[in-house]
Amino acid sequence: MSKDDIPKQTKPKSNPREDRLKQALKANLARRKAQARVRGKDKPAAEKGDEA
Repeated sequence: MSKDDIPKQTKPKSNPREDRLKQALKANLARRKAQARVRGKDKPAAEKGDEA
């Protein structure tokens, strides 16, 4: 078998709905990470596991 005998697989075209959903999911994840960072800064040091 040579390279010419193997059919090339084409990447299936994604539909616009999937592209929108991917973009929305990425934006949502970024927003949630930013919220988690802000919430992490608001906690006092004693709540992070420093129990005396």
